[in-house]
Amino acid sequence: MHITSEERDAVYKTIFSRRDVRSEFKPESVPDDVLNRILLAAHHAPSVGFMQPWDFIVVKNSTTKSAIKAGFLQAHAEAAELFEGERKAKYQSLKLEGIEEAPLGICVTCDRTRTGSVVLGRTAKPEMDLFSSVCAVQNLWLAARAENLGMGWVSIVHDNVIRDALRIPEHIDIIAYLCLGYVEKFHHTPDLERAGWLPRKEAKTAIHYEYWSEPD
Repeated sequence: MHITSEERDAVYKTIFSRRDVRSEFKPESVPDDVLNRILLAAHHAPSVGFMQPWDFIVVKNSTTKSAIKAGFLQAHAEAAELFEGERKAKYQSLKLEGIEEAPLGICVTCDRTRTGSVVLGRTAKPEMDLFSSVCAVQNLWLAARAENLGMGWVSIVHDNVIRDALRIPEHIDIIAYLCLGYVEKFHHTPDLERAGWLPRKEAKTAIHYEYWSEPD
């Protein structure tokens, strides 16, 4: 299947304009057909041994969101104590989630037992199924951006909070809790870059040829 130059440019535009959205969510609901397209895109991520280890839990209930928000607040307070001085004050000033503001939450999980104990491609690197589920998150994120939906990944929350709130079995790994919805606008630069937390590195500083470093 040939990709036209216009289609190629649309893919790059989507990648470069993707943002981790924490605020400015609008209350309007996400239509079912749009949600289904996004989840279908996530389901078409690459997976080791074609095991497709992911599941997606769609969260709309406000009580469930409140429980997850409470877990975030606890983990956020714990994290703040790990920073000092100006860095701590900066951390505490940042808006780092949109759990209750976003109309949808989506939890992405990984069932590492899905196709048995021996999985093609996972024998030398057993964490490949976890990486596969992260690929599903990225597909979901880019599909959401293509639908002009904002998405944010909430990592500051302990797994047991999400597991209890969403009744996830113990043998299932929790990969991500995502906030999804239409937003007032997409910013040109990431929130943390705009806030002065860290600058974006130039791509060339992360690219190596043949070796990590030149041989002695």
